[in-house]
Amino acid sequence: MNRTDEKAQAINLPPVYNHVEKHGAFPEISHDENARFNFLTNLNRHLATVVKPGNKVAFDKRIKPWFQARTGHDFHTPAEVKEAMQQDTYYQMSSALRRATLEMTQQASRSMVLRQIDSLADKASYYNDQRPETLTLNPDLEIPHYLKVVDYHCLPGGYYTEYIAGDVANAAAEDASFFVTTSGEFGELSDGSGKALVNWLTHNYPEFKPRRILDIGCGAGLNTLPLAIENPDAEVIGIDVSAPMLRYGHARAVSLGVENVRFIQANAETIPFDNDSFDWVQSTMFLHETSIRAINNIVREVYRVLASGGLMLHVEHAQNTAEMSLFDQFMRDWDTFNNNEPFYRVMHQMDKTEWMKSAGFQSDNLLQFGIPIVNNNHQLVGNGFQARQNVFGAWK
Repeated sequence: MNRTDEKAQAINLPPVYNHVEKHGAFPEISHDENARFNFLTNLNRHLATVVKPGNKVAFDKRIKPWFQARTGHDFHTPAEVKEAMQQDTYYQMSSALRRATLEMTQQASRSMVLRQIDSLADKASYYNDQRPETLTLNPDLEIPHYLKVVDYHCLPGGYYTEYIAGDVANAAAEDASFFVTTSGEFGELSDGSGKALVNWLTHNYPEFKPRRILDIGCGAGLNTLPLAIENPDAEVIGIDVSAPMLRYGHARAVSLGVENVRFIQANAETIPFDNDSFDWVQSTMFLHETSIRAINNIVREVYRVLASGGLMLHVEHAQNTAEMSLFDQFMRDWDTFNNNEPFYRVMHQMDKTEWMKSAGFQSDNLLQFGIPIVNNNHQLVGNGFQARQNVFGAWK
C-alpha cells in the first residue's frame, strides 16, 4: 500500500480508478475519462456513507412524527413509508443525486466505449479467435421479454443490444463502470463475490471437488473465472442470453489465461444440458433481474441438471424479515423504482425456502449464509457498499 492509499483509507476514500486491472479486452481510458471515473467513484462513496444515512435522520426526526400526528397511528406498510418519504425534501435530494449519479456513470462509460467500439470488437475477436471452441453463440436465441421491456441499470439498450458485428460495447461499459458503482469494493477485477464464494466453500466443505460447474446468468464472467481458477480440474461453463457479454467475457478469460471455462449463449429457463450433469450450479446477482415466471422455471431447471449430491448456490438479495423495520424495507426497494430493477422488490419479499422446496430440494439440505466480499484494493470493505452478501442454496 502506498502513501496515497494509506491517506485515502484513513479518511474513507475509495481506491483510485487506476487500481482497475486492465486485462487484454478492457477499453482504453483517457486521462479525462479516468478523472471522471475517479470523481464518480468518490461521489458514489459519499452518497452511500454520508448522504444516504441522512434519510433515517429525516424519517425519525420529521417524517415519522408528522405521520403519527396526522393519522393517529404508526406506519403499517413500507408503501406508507414510501408515500410519506417522497414528500420530504431531504429524501428528494438524496434520491435525485443517486439517480443522477447512475445516469452520469452510464453516460461516462458509454461515451468511452462507443468512441472505440470498432477496436473493442477487434480486440475481443483477437482473443476469441485463439480459442473458438470454448465460445458458442446462438443468433436465434430469443431474448426474454423481461429484459426487452426495460433498460436494466439505466443502461440504454440493456446488456444484449448489438450495434455492430461482433459488438462488445455494452459489456465493456459494464466492466468499466462496475468499479465505479461499487466504489471499488469488489477488487481490481470486480470479482470479489466469486472469490468470496470459493473461499467459503473451501473453508466449509474442503472435501467438495466439483468436476463440472455451471454459472447461470454469468454476464461477462466477472465471478465465473474465480470458480475456474480455484477449481483447475473442473470444467466451468457460463451461460447467458447476451451475445455481447459472452463475447467480451470469453475474450477476458482468454486474455487472463483461464483455460478451463466455456461460455454458451443460452436461457437459464431451458438449460441445454442433460439431467444430473453438474456438480455445482450457481449464480451471482442474477435472479433479481429476471421475473416471477422465469425464476420458477430456473429453479426447476437447476434441480434437473444438478447431480445427486450436487450443490446449488445463489449470491442474491436476502428476503425481508419480521425483525426488519418498515423504513429499512422501503430503502431496500429504492432500485425497484429508481434504477430500472422491477424485480428487486419481489426478490426481497420472496420466500426463498419455499422456492427451493418447490423444485424438489429437501428442507434439511437448504442453506443460507453471508459471505464477506473479497477485496484486494487495500480498503476496508463495507463503508460504501455492502460488506457481506447473502447466499442461499441447497444440496441435492
